[in-house]
Amino acid sequence: MPSIFVTDRDGGEHTIEAKSGHKVMEIIRDAGLDIEAACGGCCACATCHVYVDTAWFAKLSAADEEEADMLDLAMDVQDNSRLSCQLEMSDALDGLRVELAPA
Repeated sequence: MPSIFVTDRDGGEHTIEAKSGHKVMEIIRDAGLDIEAACGGCCACATCHVYVDTAWFAKLSAADEEEADMLDLAMDVQDNSRLSCQLEMSDALDGLRVELAPA
C-alpha cells in the first residue's frame, strides 16, 4: 500500500497509508490531521491547501483552471501550492511529501 508523508502546521511528520484512487485531502483528513476541507473536496474553497515537496511537484498533473482560480484566493500561496482535494493518490505517488499550509 502506498504512503504519503505529511508535515503538520507544528512541524510534526506523519507517515500515512494511502489508498490509490483516494484524494490526498481525504487521506489526510481520515488520518485525523488538522485539515479543514470545508467544501468536502469540490474545489470550491482552498481550505485543503498544501505545499508539495519540490521533488514531487513535477510528478503531479498540472492544476486545472478551476484549481488555479481557487489558489488565487488562498493565503500564503507558493510556487509548489496545490489543493489536496485535486490530487488523486496512485502507486506512482508512493512516498509523496506534502506540508499543510497555514490555516
